[in-house]
Amino acid sequence: MTLHSELAPPATTPPPEDVPPAQGGPVPPPGGARSRRGIPRLAFLLAVTALMLVPLYVLVVNAFKEQQDILADPFGLPADGPTLEHLAKVFSNPQFDIVQGYAVTLLFVVCVNVLSVALAGPAAYVIARSARRRYRALMVFFLAGTFIPSQVLVIPVVYVLKTFGLMGTIQGFVLFETVLTLPFSIFLYAGYIATIPKELDQAAAVDGAGRMRTFWRIVFPLMRPVVATMVILNTFSVWNDFVNPQIILGPGSGLHTVTTGVYAAVSQYSTDYTVVFPTLLLAVAPLLVFFVFMQRHIISGLTAGSTKS
Repeated sequence: MTLHSELAPPATTPPPEDVPPAQGGPVPPPGGARSRRGIPRLAFLLAVTALMLVPLYVLVVNAFKEQQDILADPFGLPADGPTLEHLAKVFSNPQFDIVQGYAVTLLFVVCVNVLSVALAGPAAYVIARSARRRYRALMVFFLAGTFIPSQVLVIPVVYVLKTFGLMGTIQGFVLFETVLTLPFSIFLYAGYIATIPKELDQAAAVDGAGRMRTFWRIVFPLMRPVVATMVILNTFSVWNDFVNPQIILGPGSGLHTVTTGVYAAVSQYSTDYTVVFPTLLLAVAPLLVFFVFMQRHIISGLTAGSTKS
């Protein structure tokens, strides 16, 4: 053996990453399995979206068509172009003044939201900030109220409102609708308040603020996401309610919300679709616009109190 061969460096094998893959070996594409798993989810989402959008499409497109076009092809576009004639007739329908229906419904929405915040906010603050068992039991009591359908309470409430002379009045209906919003509002508010540090309350107490002032000046401004969520949900509930205003207000009160007014307007013309579809469209259009602009507040408010800071 020569000196040159002794000093020569040993032969090295190339690192594994430099070795080309075997000819014809399986090379899985990146994210291939994940993509295949996502196809059923996408199909499910598309099916749910179509299930919800198709009725809305039928409502919108038929509101601008003539009777014969609706009967011939309810899913097709207007044969002679869209017409606004039937939408204009809704505002002159003798069975229902839709402008007055908007005004009455908005009045109920504002009153219910104001009373709900004024009552549910302080109650949730006391429950969330107290460790006593009786307040926890009170929370369970309010939570149980979310599982009781409002239709079950209508008959007992009618007797109570008659006793106090509030049957068929705006005050009676607003009080009943407000009570229906309290269980879920208190539950949601209490969960959110629990995420707000108690040190803020202690600092306010050092400055001489009482519990009510601490809540309205310190805690309540921090609750804007969850309050916005409850205002939106309460608005949907009051706007879409049909049974409660129909029974509590009654035909003799002369007050029609949007839903009861639509029933009065189309009940005699149930086969005249040039009355049914435009009236229904104008009844739900404000709520759809409201939802489009406020939907992000619903998601942020429901998830804001899910984690404790």
